[in-house]
Amino acid sequence: MRSAVRVFRKNRFPTGLRLSSTASSARQGIALSVGKYNKYNKNGTNGSWKSSRKSTTYGGAFLVASAVAIAFSSQITQSLENGVKVDMGKPSVSPAEVVKHSSPDDCWVVIDGYVYNLTEFIGAHPGGPAIIKNNAGKDVTKIFAPIHAPDVIEKYIAPKNRLGPLEGTMPEDRICAALTPGETAEDVARKEQLRQLLPDVNNLTNLYDFEFLASQILTKQAWSYYSSAADDEVTQRENHAAYHRIFFKPRILVNVKEVDTSTTMLGEKVGVPFYVSATALCKLGNPQEGEKDIARGCGESDAKPVQMISTLASCSLQEIVEAAPSKEQIQWFQLYVNSDRKITDDLVKNAEKLGLKAIFVTVDAPSLGNREKDAKVKFTNSNGAKAMEKSNVDESKGASRALSSFIDPALNWDDIVELKTKTKLPIVIKGVQCVEDVLKAAEVGAAGVVLSNHGGRQLDFSRAPIEVLAETMPALREKKLDDKLEVFIDGGVRRGTDILKALCLGAKGVGLGRPFLYSNSCYGKEGVKKAIELLKDELEMSMRLLGVTSIDQLSEKYLDLSTIHGRTVSVPRDNIYRDVYVAQEPSQFRED
Repeated sequence: MRSAVRVFRKNRFPTGLRLSSTASSARQGIALSVGKYNKYNKNGTNGSWKSSRKSTTYGGAFLVASAVAIAFSSQITQSLENGVKVDMGKPSVSPAEVVKHSSPDDCWVVIDGYVYNLTEFIGAHPGGPAIIKNNAGKDVTKIFAPIHAPDVIEKYIAPKNRLGPLEGTMPEDRICAALTPGETAEDVARKEQLRQLLPDVNNLTNLYDFEFLASQILTKQAWSYYSSAADDEVTQRENHAAYHRIFFKPRILVNVKEVDTSTTMLGEKVGVPFYVSATALCKLGNPQEGEKDIARGCGESDAKPVQMISTLASCSLQEIVEAAPSKEQIQWFQLYVNSDRKITDDLVKNAEKLGLKAIFVTVDAPSLGNREKDAKVKFTNSNGAKAMEKSNVDESKGASRALSSFIDPALNWDDIVELKTKTKLPIVIKGVQCVEDVLKAAEVGAAGVVLSNHGGRQLDFSRAPIEVLAETMPALREKKLDDKLEVFIDGGVRRGTDILKALCLGAKGVGLGRPFLYSNSCYGKEGVKKAIELLKDELEMSMRLLGVTSIDQLSEKYLDLSTIHGRTVSVPRDNIYRDVYVAQEPSQFRED
C-alpha cells in the first residue's frame, strides 16, 4: 500500500485533490480482485460466471476488437434475450477432452464452466478467426466475461454446440491469462491499490480530476485506447486549445437570480444543453457495468442529459436502455454503417423498437485513424507469443485499427437519403468538418449535424469543431437554413465556459465523450453523476457572470472572436496536457 501512496505523491494532483482511503470504486465492483487473480493462477481453479465478473479481467487489443465485433453484432436481431441457455443435464466434459479439440478444424473452448464447440463459428466471427484459433482448447472465461454482452452466446452459438458442463477445472496452462498487454501482475496489483485510494467523488472539483485519476488506474490497454488520437495528436490538443482563443464580453447589472439551463434538442425538452457522446468499449474502464452505468448516471442526475449509445458499445443496446432509471430518459443511437445494409437496417429498426429518439450516423471514419499510442499495445495471445508466431495476426495495429473492418468506406450522400426512407427517427450526420458539407446535409434533409473530428482520432490537423461552428452559423443564416438544421458540436470540451461559448455561436447542443469515459471508469454511475453536476454548476455560474438567464438569450454579441483563428501546434500549458497527456514512447530495440 505504501508503494501505491508513493505513486500518487510522485505524480501531481490537480489543485484541491486529496487522497482518501474510501474504496468507492471497489464498492462499485469495478476493481480487479488481485487476491482472486493470484489464487486463480496458483491453484488453477476456475470460478463461476458470478465470481469471474467480480474479479475483473482484461484481454489484449485483439481480444478487445473481437469483443467489439460481437457487441456490434449483438444488436442486430430483434430477439434480445439476455443470458445463456445451457443444459446442465448434458454429460460433463473432462478437461483432457477439451484439450484434444485445440485446432482450427476442431475447436472447443470453456466459458464460465461450460464447454462450447466453436468450429462452425470461426469463419463467421466478426472479429476474425485468429482470436478463436489461438485459444482453441482453453478456458477463455477471463477474456470473454468482462467485455462481452451477456446475450452473445445465446444468439450465435447453436444449442447443439453447447456441449456440456466442464468436469473439474482446466490445467493452469490452458486457462487464458487476464493481464493487459505491456503490464505485469505487479502493475495490475499496484493499480488495484490505487483504486482503493481514490478520493471521495464529492471532493473532485473539475473534469480534469477524473482524467488524471483514470490515467493512473486504468490498464495500459484501456488508457491507450481511450486517450489516443491520430498521428502527433495535434488535432486532439487543438480541439481543446481553440476554446482558449475565444473570450467573453459580459453584460452587467442584469437580474440573474434565476437561471434556466434547459433547452430543446431534436424536438425534445432537455435539462441541460450538453449530452454524453457515444464512445466504444466502456467495459474496458468499468468492466462490470460499462455503458449501463452511464445510463444510470444520466437518469439519476437532476439534469438528466441525453446519452448517445455507440454501435460498438460493450453492452447490448437493450441492456443499456433497460438500465435507464426512467422511461422518459432520452437516448440516441450512434450508427456505424455496415457494408451489409441488412445489418444496418436491423440496427435502426432495433433502435426504434427500444425507444431511442434519433440516429446519429458517423461519417468521419471510412477507416479508423492512425492512433499510434493505441497501436503500441500489441495484439497478443493471452498466454504468450508462441501461438501468435504461427498465426496471421498483424501485431502492429492496436485495437482501434481492428475496428475498421466493420465500417463501410463506400458510404456516401445517397446512403443518407435512402436511410431517411427507412426510419421515422431524425437522422443526424456526425463528423461534419466544413461549412460546405453542413449545407449539403441541409440539402439532403438531415435533421442535424455534429461538427466533430472524432475527438482528434481520425485525420490529424483537422480544424477544431468550435472554429468550424463560427463559420457555419453565419452561412446557415444567410441561406435561411438555421431553423431547419440543428447543429451540435463535440471535441475538447472540459468546462462549462466551453459549452457556453459553443452555445453563443449557435450550437444546439454540446457533446462530451472522454470525460464521461473517465468518470465512469473511476466511479461508475456516481462519477457520471458528479461530472454532470460539475458541468451544470459551471454552466449556471458562467451564465450569471455573462449576464444571461436562459439558453435562448445567448448569441455572438457575448463573444470576442478576434483571435479565434490564431492556431498553433505548440504545446498548450494547461492541465489536459501537462498533467494528463502521456508522451509517445519511442520504438525499442529487440532483445536477443
